[in-house]
Amino acid sequence: MFFGIFNRKATPDPMKYLIVGIGNIGQEYANTRHNIGFDTLDAFAEASNVVFEPGRFGDMAKAKYKGRTLLLLKPSTYVNLSGKAVNYWLNKEKIPQENLLVIVDDLALPLAALRLRGKGGDAGHNGLKSIQELIGASYSRLRFGIGNDFQRGQQIDFVLGRWNEEEKGPVAEAIETAQEIIKSYVTVGLVRTMNQYNKK
Repeated sequence: MFFGIFNRKATPDPMKYLIVGIGNIGQEYANTRHNIGFDTLDAFAEASNVVFEPGRFGDMAKAKYKGRTLLLLKPSTYVNLSGKAVNYWLNKEKIPQENLLVIVDDLALPLAALRLRGKGGDAGHNGLKSIQELIGASYSRLRFGIGNDFQRGQQIDFVLGRWNEEEKGPVAEAIETAQEIIKSYVTVGLVRTMNQYNKK
């Protein structure tokens, strides 16, 4: 603790944010339901004219928006060890935990539904479980609904499956909305963003 007092570089930067998309690396997982966090950040990076580069525990891109610095992180640890990447970059970049936003797929929400929360449990998601084990449950997460249209015992195949033609349109629209939510989150904050977008 005392180290942070005397080292100015250790002071958290309130204008810096860590935006994390949960997903698995590798072509076999590309564009799957479980990788919607990756896909959302890819779209945000493209719209921001920035590119991802390999970094420690993941691919990183740096975007600017209204005076804020957004570090976009796609962990390379695979979903089950996402917390390792999140914890590392929060500490390395001196980002306050209240400036962390995690984008994650959610079976409990209807397809393309979006819900922003400031804290909560892992809801059975191994990525959130990993993060919670290292930093606790008090961090913002944007839950992206992927639906639950699968037969008993087929959950893994469904989550790791790709969108069908009927799903692609609503998912693309939701990704656009998710980008708006990210921008709102870093400018007007969690509560106002929740009030605006969770009602939709």
